Amino acid sequence: MSEKIKNILSQENFSKEDLLELMKIDNSEDLDLLFKKAYEIKAKYVGRKVYYRGLIEISNKCIKNCKYCGIRRDNHNVERFSMSKAEIMEAVKWIYENNYASIALQSGERQDEEFVSFIEDLIREIKIFSNGKLGITLSLGEQSKETYRRWFEAGAHRYLLRIESTNLDIYNHLHPMDNKHTFEVRKKCLEYLREIGYQVGTGVMIGLPNQTEEDLVNDILFYKDMNIDMIGMGPYILHKDTPLGKEWENSVVSVEKRVELGLKMIAITRIFLKDVNIAATTALQGLDPQGREKGLLAGANILMPTATALEHKGKYLLYDNKPGINDSVEKAKEIMDSNVKAIGDEIVYGEWGDSLHFKNKQK
Repeated sequence: MSEKIKNILSQENFSKEDLLELMKIDNSEDLDLLFKKAYEIKAKYVGRKVYYRGLIEISNKCIKNCKYCGIRRDNHNVERFSMSKAEIMEAVKWIYENNYASIALQSGERQDEEFVSFIEDLIREIKIFSNGKLGITLSLGEQSKETYRRWFEAGAHRYLLRIESTNLDIYNHLHPMDNKHTFEVRKKCLEYLREIGYQVGTGVMIGLPNQTEEDLVNDILFYKDMNIDMIGMGPYILHKDTPLGKEWENSVVSVEKRVELGLKMIAITRIFLKDVNIAATTALQGLDPQGREKGLLAGANILMPTATALEHKGKYLLYDNKPGINDSVEKAKEIMDSNVKAIGDEIVYGEWGDSLHFKNKQK
């Protein structure tokens, strides 16, 4: 066990160099120390509690062409779908009746008025149906400030827009430069969301080829600089029908290393930022059957069980080998409930589980 790591973890404040030392941990003893400390911080600042976000993947139609993503515009091997309002409300009803208290609506990116109005109407309908009791998170990509405002005024109050990487070379490698798909636009959208009043979420892909430990530390510093309220990040998993899936087929970082880096990112982010919401993502579970539970033990406090209709689940594949696509919502809930209870965390039903970081800023 390293005395240096012990000393760093005993501090209240951390320099970039401290974070880099933690990110470079390369032995199981120090890793255990890191995860234990992160869990202590979680218990102290947000409690040994887990909040569910019932995730509904409403459409895989997308105007963007991100080189890593299975539902990118130019992937013609995808069977495209858009759930009807009735189908979505069926999933909303199930989430409401199972007392998750929060939903997350996710889709491929569209910016046309038909889509914007559809989402606006949908949010209002969800609010009316649930008597305002369902919290609503959106993850619908880059939009105009006006669109974000319309959705906020309709009743959405959290928004997740992942930055994917703060290393500009990596960002540009992940995203083609058409559609004004630039780092600056993405960052500006996060600023719009903050100005309008959303709880703002972002996150990155972890374990990319050529990504350094310093890159990951810079990502965490970006969360702080942008005053982010909630983090959703996970290990990179390739999709065979994408440019990066083909390019990186033989150069991708090992599964074990990506899982380890994913857990380190959760732990270091928790230790550094303390009161933010952090999700243990499906991608972690995609590489490790116990990935989500390990994420909770490393400091995460949010889980996003999917409530997408079973007939569409297998079409919303951002990466290969996504877990749980053949499970019914009931089965997924049953598995998740028992796994969370097994590690000793409390599942909090009937509460939105808003970011304490956001609440503390309002004081």
